[in-house]
Amino acid sequence: MASDVQTNTGKSAALGDIILETRNLTKHYGGVQALNDANFTLRRGEHVAIMGDNGAGKSTFVRQITGVETRTRGEVIFDGKPVHFENPMDARNAGIETVFQTLALADQLDVPDNLFLGRELVKFRLGPFSILDYKAMRERTIEALEKTGVKIPNIRGTIERMSGGQRQCVAIARTATFHSKLTIMDEPTAALGVQETAQVENIIRTLKEQGEPLILISHNMRQVMDLCDRIVVFRRGRICANLDIRNQQVTGEDVVAYITGAKTQPEYSDAA
Repeated sequence: MASDVQTNTGKSAALGDIILETRNLTKHYGGVQALNDANFTLRRGEHVAIMGDNGAGKSTFVRQITGVETRTRGEVIFDGKPVHFENPMDARNAGIETVFQTLALADQLDVPDNLFLGRELVKFRLGPFSILDYKAMRERTIEALEKTGVKIPNIRGTIERMSGGQRQCVAIARTATFHSKLTIMDEPTAALGVQETAQVENIIRTLKEQGEPLILISHNMRQVMDLCDRIVVFRRGRICANLDIRNQQVTGEDVVAYITGAKTQPEYSDAA
């Protein structure tokens, strides 16, 4: 049943049923235990941050969800159904759009070509040949940029000529183009300046206002506290804390204590 909750910005957002759940999600690389028994839930409309030191298991967790890697064991339930994505395209087709740190953009192509890469709109087919509908792709690109508030002066310019912030925003705008059910962002502002960071954060707020769920991996404490409803802390490949920052008096010092192991929630005591 959906419920209204108060976000950090004071606006009311409706949270619905669970959109993503993992049960005992585990990944071992030989003898290295990168992720162990991760039990995680995300509700529709909810924005959750994943935090932890380098090597804590954050990116490994995302790679198992999105089909980049094959899990060692465990379950992933997405949109009410068990899933086992073979590759990231399977996850995208199911409705999970991920903005990786590497962005996965084609530098020699323009904005519409990048947004529709692998999912081009076709005007008609002639046997093994296809005639692409460039006009429709440009129109939908403009709609996606307007939806997310991204300002790109020339969408026909190649990606390689754009700033880091513009490139990041193009990667994020892909989520709006295909009406994703879930957006995952892995350190989306790590290499950006102040103005570019503000633009990306405004996009995240827009997704929140539109009720779209988000997983945000970030080391930026101010960003997380401003933009998210909950913080899930990873330490040594395990979840060690689940902090509701909407209704609890959680400080940045508290989060750091969980990250370093100085504090552990009782239900995660085995993770220390």
